[in-house]
Amino acid sequence: MVQNPAASSSRLFSTQPEDAAVEQPPEGMDDLFGRIAAGLYSLASMLAGEGEESVRLVEEAVATADISACATPAEARKSSHLALAKAALEAIARREPDSLAAPAANPAPATCIPDDDLDAAGVSPEEFERMIAGPDRDRVRAWLGQLPTALRAIFALRAVAGFTAAETAGLLSTHAGPAARNWSAESVRDTFRLGLCALASQLLHASTTR
Repeated sequence: MVQNPAASSSRLFSTQPEDAAVEQPPEGMDDLFGRIAAGLYSLASMLAGEGEESVRLVEEAVATADISACATPAEARKSSHLALAKAALEAIARREPDSLAAPAANPAPATCIPDDDLDAAGVSPEEFERMIAGPDRDRVRAWLGQLPTALRAIFALRAVAGFTAAETAGLLSTHAGPAARNWSAESVRDTFRLGLCALASQLLHASTTR
């Protein structure tokens, strides 16, 4: 059984042995850690799949990102997302060496989506966050699981982690293996638009079958 990282945030964010007497985090900090850990597991499972590997990626990200030193919750999330993205892309590249390869040419423009943001697909970032955490979670994850690995990774990094096209291209080029070195901000935008088109189609299908 896979343990939910949110239920063990103290263990995940502790740098001391479990039986050691450690200073308690400031009031409210443990709750922040728990929310960040839950969000990290959600992102890790979208990138690498549900299970022990995603738990390990969360623990690795927490060990790498000094979240307690961050000045604001937003800064803590950004730092932890960055650490997790690096670890997850490296894990995927080891498991499927060519799955994150940069396209030989930019994908054909996704004409149904004019912009590379969630609003263009008819859903706000807040609505999408509720979708991946609420009753529609399994349906959204099943849809994501059907996407090609590179498209799924870019969608998760842009729509869930909140990285820009340039940041995503940099992460892929640096951490996704030799085949991914030629990702550019433009090719990331075009690929993300393909994902947004697929999301719009999924939302339309769901609305007509309810």
